[in-house]
Amino acid sequence: MSDEQQGAAWPQTIYRLLKEAKVTQVSYVPDGGHKQLIQHCTDDPDMRTVSLTTEQDGIGVATGAWLGGVRSALLMQSSGVGNCINALSLIKNCQIPFLTFVTMRGDFGEANNWQMAMGQATPTVLEAMGMVCLRVEKAEDIEETVSAALRMSFSASQSIAVLLSQRLIGAKIFK
Repeated sequence: MSDEQQGAAWPQTIYRLLKEAKVTQVSYVPDGGHKQLIQHCTDDPDMRTVSLTTEQDGIGVATGAWLGGVRSALLMQSSGVGNCINALSLIKNCQIPFLTFVTMRGDFGEANNWQMAMGQATPTVLEAMGMVCLRVEKAEDIEETVSAALRMSFSASQSIAVLLSQRLIGAKIFK
């Protein structure tokens, strides 16, 4: 498989791993970096998708899902992490297994100055809230990293953030 084909295949790989791990609910704030993954999830009649207006609502959705016996994941962009800080205390204090996939901005090849601050702070902020951050730079690392994140979250009851770098998703180019 070429690098370009691998790069296009990572959303399908994440979707497949979510299905294999019996994740049946995915919440998201619409994001170009997650576009294909969101589409795979919304096209699946066995997966419930919840479009959010703010990322912090996804923390409540994930908590309610877990309490109701459902595995879920939250998809967001790094700029939305700052919106979640207070809500992440719920996950930490209640020891709820939590999995989020964060498309990174403000790193490799970023051309939008406004994305830099939160993009650079994202891992530190998440770790300060008790989350483990696993970073993916290359498509060939998706399978191993996401599999590890799913085990850590749902088997070891941890809060895990998979950081999908701009090197993986592609830096946005503005003209």
